[in-house]
Amino acid sequence: MTKYDANSIKILEGLEAVRKRPGMYIGSTDKRGLHHLAWEIIDNCMDEIINGYGDTIKIRLNGDGSITIADNGRGVPIGKHPSGKSAPEVIYTVLHAGGKFEEGNYKVSGGLHGVGASVVNALSSWMDVTIYTDGLISNIRFKNGGEVASPLKKIGESKKTGTCVTFMPDYEIFKNCQFSFSTICERMQESAFLLKRLTVELENAPENKKVSYHYDNGLISFVEYINEEMTPLHSVVPIHGIKNDIEVDIALQYTDSYNENILSFVNDVKTTDGGTHEVGFKTGITKIFNDYARNNGILKSKDTNFDGSDVREGLTAVINLKIPEKILQFEGQTKGKLGTPEARSVVETIVYDALKFYLEENRKDAMTIVEKMGKSKFAREAARKAREEARNGKSKKDAAKSLSGKLTPPQARNPKINELFIVEGNSAGGTAKKSRDRKFQGVLPLRGKILNTEKASLADAFKNEEINTMIHCIGAGVGAEFDVNDINYDKVIIMTDADDDGAHIQCLLLTFFYRFMRPLIEEGHLYIAMPPLFKVEEGKKITYFYTNEEFKEYTKDKDNSNYRVQRYKGLGEMNPEPLRVTTMAPETRNLIRVNITDAAMAEKRVSVLMGDSVEPRKEWINENVDFSLEDDFKI
Repeated sequence: MTKYDANSIKILEGLEAVRKRPGMYIGSTDKRGLHHLAWEIIDNCMDEIINGYGDTIKIRLNGDGSITIADNGRGVPIGKHPSGKSAPEVIYTVLHAGGKFEEGNYKVSGGLHGVGASVVNALSSWMDVTIYTDGLISNIRFKNGGEVASPLKKIGESKKTGTCVTFMPDYEIFKNCQFSFSTICERMQESAFLLKRLTVELENAPENKKVSYHYDNGLISFVEYINEEMTPLHSVVPIHGIKNDIEVDIALQYTDSYNENILSFVNDVKTTDGGTHEVGFKTGITKIFNDYARNNGILKSKDTNFDGSDVREGLTAVINLKIPEKILQFEGQTKGKLGTPEARSVVETIVYDALKFYLEENRKDAMTIVEKMGKSKFAREAARKAREEARNGKSKKDAAKSLSGKLTPPQARNPKINELFIVEGNSAGGTAKKSRDRKFQGVLPLRGKILNTEKASLADAFKNEEINTMIHCIGAGVGAEFDVNDINYDKVIIMTDADDDGAHIQCLLLTFFYRFMRPLIEEGHLYIAMPPLFKVEEGKKITYFYTNEEFKEYTKDKDNSNYRVQRYKGLGEMNPEPLRVTTMAPETRNLIRVNITDAAMAEKRVSVLMGDSVEPRKEWINENVDFSLEDDFKI
């Protein structure tokens, strides 16, 4: 053992700490972390535009793997900092340095409190910053994670203003990652929806592709975009108000769907975990619709109120608040949840007053919406009654009967450790039953393909035998009545064949869980199993490969006669022991946890790929799928 004393304590100077522990600053070093670098620089551009300086952001993916991000804001200050360094050097090399700490520079801000630009520099092989301000063009370059390669110097004169940053991520840190043009386009389209004055110009230089976004109607266009594949019940309702220095912008629309889709933002930063503004919105909208229904005799004195889930069924809403820095509170470093207490009452009041006026002025739309809520209330109460019957009495016996001969349950009755494998067909189910650990793993084989629930109501879903079996098996209800605290399994694992049919069944199952058991995904209980594609035998040595790339890399320099390959296309082809070791045993398997990283994009993808409209799906497939008749499996 090495000696542990005072000399063992290492102080990480400057940006060295970021390079040593990048995950602490950007979350991960995978594709998500790589894109986080771009978001940091883009957020700085956004802060300029939000506060009234400039109106354009230009982004270009360069052929060498670097990215260029430019705005026409005020330009980074180029004067001398009290530390003796130039202001740009301080901004791009010192943690917690930036204009957002000084009150008055930014009324509202979405950036990460001065950490961003320096962290991006720390995790880059090089960075080049060109600044247009004070009638000058200035440039400073960095290398090796923040070392000054070329100090700030004047390189020309110009009347335009703004900052242009080009950086090359350190691909020794971000291994096997590249910037995704579509991912950046999706994020910037969202920003253009949120900020009406913003124009975004994007270029993918290697593919000679250009895209631009600008929306004069802002949030109204955002809601129309989300609901593009749905049937709206009325025109988008815009809501705007300012109270206690908090500016509220909301757009909402009801459709004939059965799902709610609420997206919230604060200072144009997405609050994926909601917060006080979402609570205020939900409270306000529930209160006004109940008051309207009571005042107009739709809800009688003997009737119970509409539940929040009734009011939000089929609702798409985008909420965007501008909150001054002095009262802005987030819960957690990632800013996923708004904590500002005042936001709740402000949003609730503005929503209530605006919708009260709208409903009085648009009686036909109001009655259509309230009628939908009434149907939701009826279905919810019927589902609750059925759920109560399922817990005791005849329905419980019927549920047990429906599971008999299908579900092979685990021996333990501990929902905190039990796992359910949903497998494709009886053949795979038979192998899985022999491969499982019977103490805590259950197996449910499905017969054929389940109903596409994107095109069906909950009532239609109930008529499908396979879906009914899953609902009873998981045991926590369905739709608005689903309670994730009642699930019988800690992990629900989709395990299908590695072929087209298996992929389709996986999509159908994911659509069902997304539409009718979404908390199962949001709380991290839904997984996808990863059975191997190849088994390679070299004498007594057996190796499994899960991707074509892994297999090709392993076999590229080997003599074909020295090994034997088996390509698995179905779980039924596998013997119990290989399936156990590769796919089911917790100590050796790989699982993909299903999560929702972008609610708007998830909604759009499910609607396009699983909905009724053919053309949008065809267009997406043509843009994103590489078709080839060549079989890349060669021995």
